[in-house]
Amino acid sequence: MGTQSKLTIEYLTALLFEKKLLTGDQRAMVLAKAKAQEARLTAGPQAGGRRLHRGGEAPSPAQLLASFNLETPGGNGRILSEDAITEALASFLNIPYLKIDPLKLDLDVVTSYIPRPFALKHLIVPVATRDGELAIAVVDPFNDQVLSEFATAHRLKVRRVLSSCSDIQKILREFYGFRASVLAAEAESSTTIDLGNLEQLFKLKGEHELEGNDRHVISAVDFLLSYAFDQRASDIHIEPKREKCLIRFRLDGLLHNIHLLPKPLHAPIVSRIKILSRMDLAEKRRPQDGRIKTSHNNKEVELRVSTVPTAFGEKVVIRIFDPDILFQELDSIGFYTREYSLYNSFIHRPNGIILVTGPTGSGKTTTLYSTLRNLSSPEVNIVTIEDPIEMVMEEFNQIAVQQSIGVTFGNILRTVLRQDPDIVMVGEIRDEETAENAVQAALTGHLVLSTLHTNDAPSSIARLLDLGVPPYLITATVVGIIAQRLLRKVCPHCKVPRQLSAEERTYLQLTAESYTVYEGEGCKGCRGTGYKGRTGIFEVLEMNERIRAMVGDKVDLAELVRSAEQDGFLSLRQLAIRKMLEGATTYDEVISITG
Repeated sequence: MGTQSKLTIEYLTALLFEKKLLTGDQRAMVLAKAKAQEARLTAGPQAGGRRLHRGGEAPSPAQLLASFNLETPGGNGRILSEDAITEALASFLNIPYLKIDPLKLDLDVVTSYIPRPFALKHLIVPVATRDGELAIAVVDPFNDQVLSEFATAHRLKVRRVLSSCSDIQKILREFYGFRASVLAAEAESSTTIDLGNLEQLFKLKGEHELEGNDRHVISAVDFLLSYAFDQRASDIHIEPKREKCLIRFRLDGLLHNIHLLPKPLHAPIVSRIKILSRMDLAEKRRPQDGRIKTSHNNKEVELRVSTVPTAFGEKVVIRIFDPDILFQELDSIGFYTREYSLYNSFIHRPNGIILVTGPTGSGKTTTLYSTLRNLSSPEVNIVTIEDPIEMVMEEFNQIAVQQSIGVTFGNILRTVLRQDPDIVMVGEIRDEETAENAVQAALTGHLVLSTLHTNDAPSSIARLLDLGVPPYLITATVVGIIAQRLLRKVCPHCKVPRQLSAEERTYLQLTAESYTVYEGEGCKGCRGTGYKGRTGIFEVLEMNERIRAMVGDKVDLAELVRSAEQDGFLSLRQLAIRKMLEGATTYDEVISITG
């Protein structure tokens, strides 16, 4: 294909045509429309109805080609993406391809070697260093002169890898922006000794502490939040250590280390978050709760903020409530047909109590909010009592519990019943007063949804008895109980089959000789974890006549389960095994989640 000095759309389309990733007609169409498409992409961020390019920057040849949304020949409708184009180019030129995972990059490596203007001009970014060799991701594989001059000037051995322009631009914006804010904030702060550190006995006089409203701190916090949104994190942990401040994100249920920041920046970052969430800046000895409402990609996002004093200062946890995750269609969150049919019948009853059980992080909030959204209509008055309000929604009348002024689940529920509700959601039944008022609400013609902290659905009956609810009121009011968990799903891009061993079959009490299950080997799509996304499993117990007859002052849970199984009841373990045998999750995840 001749010697190249620069990557061009002509070269790229010729290469992809040769590799049978483009047809002749597709290539001719791209070359005919390339200049007009490039002008449109440079002018604005929208291309083909979805965000492909920021605008104001000339697109790379791969970005330009990807913007046409072409189907690969014989690819079963698969679109020729920028990543696929870059990977094909790397393979043809025998250069390692790297799908950049921001979570695996070191902030110092990315930002310390190359100035931001130089990196932006040439679209290069350092991604790793090992044994004196620096790996640099590039967009243009023919830009040898820049790398050669850089290696000579810094006396470094440089290894080139090929990455997509979008990935490199994203890292240059986020990492360099965050790094610049951190360094500027650190430069403006003097050497501080943190009074929140229990190991410190005194503070030196004349100390200047960086304020939480400093513009560099503001930028650093903004970058941090945007980064968490982009990575679809559910929680941000800001943890003070003896000499550093550790930033961690929770992704698909597991925590990942993200950044280590200088310790003097911990206090101003916490102060900035406190300002945003309307907390008391001066109070550092007591836990505090707050909330922030912001937007990302034209969507409102709610953040719930919690602070607690630790040995080295205040730890902050920010829980992120994404409406796309919190409000889902009930038939898409993991219910099987029997369980969905039963739960759907529960929530359309005119009155009664529906209990959702499971540990923290098992998806109860998503189930309840999705249910309320499903039931919401102009003809229905929905009232929620929460501690705290998870996400503010104008379709519901939401009330926050405030223990300090006597607004508890129990006493506010009595007031709510005078507000003419049709459906009441009680955040948690945690004491006898709340249980009694929930029962009274159900007896007087209201549908009550609430949560309990029990391990499975049958145990909820025993829990209600422990709270002092008489058996006859349980049988009269409880409509159904669901227990739920979240299972990580096998990554669809790197899943491989294997056979369960005899020991594994015995442990799960499976009787057949052979079972095929799937595991993820780890790939760029799942950050090497083998898992991508989560799905729910739902154990649904219907309070039918058979179960009601077994509820007395003492309940034999094992006998109750055996009786429920006659009606098709499946336990969490059985449901998890079913997901595993369908290839949705792994053996390890079944054992981890269901014990």
